[in-house]
Amino acid sequence: MHAVGIVLVLVVLATSVATFARRWRVPAPSLLVLAGIGVALVPGVPALHVPPQVIGTVVLPPLLYSSAEELSLRDLRAVWRPVTVLSFGLVFASAAAVGFVAVAVAGLPPATAFVLGAVLSSTDPVAVTALGRRLALPGRIQVLVQAESLFNDATSLVLFKVAVGIAVTAGGAVDLPGAGGELLLLGGGGSLVGAVVAGLVRLLRRRTTDPVLETVIALVTPYAAYVLAESAHTSGVTSVVVAGVLLGRSGHRLTDARIRLQLHAVSAVVVFLLESVVFGIIGLELPALVRDLPAGTGWWPLQALALAAVLIAVRVLWTLPLTRAVKPSRGGLSWRVAGVVTWAGTRGVMPLAAALSIPLLAEDGGGLAGRPLVLVLTTSVVVLTLVVQGLTLAAVVNRSGLALEPEHTAREEDEARDELNRAALDHVEALTELEAVPDTALDRVRRALTARLDRTPGAPDGTTADAAYRQLRREVIAVQDARLHALYEEHRISDTTLRLLQRDLDLEQAALGRG
Repeated sequence: MHAVGIVLVLVVLATSVATFARRWRVPAPSLLVLAGIGVALVPGVPALHVPPQVIGTVVLPPLLYSSAEELSLRDLRAVWRPVTVLSFGLVFASAAAVGFVAVAVAGLPPATAFVLGAVLSSTDPVAVTALGRRLALPGRIQVLVQAESLFNDATSLVLFKVAVGIAVTAGGAVDLPGAGGELLLLGGGGSLVGAVVAGLVRLLRRRTTDPVLETVIALVTPYAAYVLAESAHTSGVTSVVVAGVLLGRSGHRLTDARIRLQLHAVSAVVVFLLESVVFGIIGLELPALVRDLPAGTGWWPLQALALAAVLIAVRVLWTLPLTRAVKPSRGGLSWRVAGVVTWAGTRGVMPLAAALSIPLLAEDGGGLAGRPLVLVLTTSVVVLTLVVQGLTLAAVVNRSGLALEPEHTAREEDEARDELNRAALDHVEALTELEAVPDTALDRVRRALTARLDRTPGAPDGTTADAAYRQLRREVIAVQDARLHALYEEHRISDTTLRLLQRDLDLEQAALGRG
């Protein structure tokens, strides 16, 4: 009951935070972390200790799958080289830099410092996706940041296992060929399992037309990919990501519009709830971990700042040479692109879960030196990146001049709509020549498509004819909705009829789009 109560509190807290975040135009994850810290500091609130297995098995798979579904394969093909460099080279460089600094400023034993470096070496896909969702970045830059965070798991996981093995055995030898083989097993095996799961799910969804079954399959898919991969001793994260990428671009061929609308609605709710729990947990964990610190570790805030600064500096140095591949216009190196890619690469719940899974005892039975400080420094760096980088990311993007203007996005959307409507009109004209459809039906469709293409002002305030039509249709639907409920109150229709007609009106209004 204690855990259930905490989850309910986090959901209520997240709903309130999300409301204020939208009003203040700030990222909800950053506010959730701060709110979690605030709640944890309230006297009487019990300390929260979440098993890393819960985070890895329950929370992460749906969030990773949702992020992978949004990934653009077209843009990924254009930036796969820099993504590969960042997923391997930057992870190793970050781990080494953090390890050296941790020894110098925090006094950690070298083996434990290496563990800390491995934990903080990779960016977090959940945090990167949640923070980047609000930004209007060019496609290649957005995909570079997101894909790097999704595909660097295998590298960081191998580093973490090697580092923990050294720390637990008090300086055991490093088996480089074995580590390379494990990296291949984790990444390659996880990719294979994810591809197999995607293929099986594709076969199931092609033979399913029930919206409820489709929704269940969609919710189970990320867990199936994760559990199967972990059972095969490969990377569950990589498996979920590959399955999400493969299925994300084929969803429109597997289901109809009715099922897709339901899946999107359910997915949005699940992602909101799980992100709320994740970012709230990060905030709640920090005060409890700080209380468990031994004496003589009071400099941890400055040490965390130093580690965060090192991660940013290393990231800038690695991303700058890669900007030629992602820069929207041709030219040399771009500090603006490097700055945005660096600032968007935040840490999140995955480093926290890794740190919590560090063994308590060494091989000789003694406590693992420096483990409490590693937990605090990891959580502090995560909080710093989510709060500082999260709250300032939009300003950095706007100041860089790389953000797509709202007018650009609106113009692209209008041009695409016009292209769709013209294609539909061409099809209608082809049907007219065949005389295969009644003229009344053809005229009705033709008038609707022509109205959508009409951008001449149709009202004194300059509103186009199409916009005026949509507004009028919304008003008419509102009148119908009021009359429908009046009929029900007058006992002239049943509950079943009310629900059926209400659904029809809702679908009509949804088809009108935003307004």
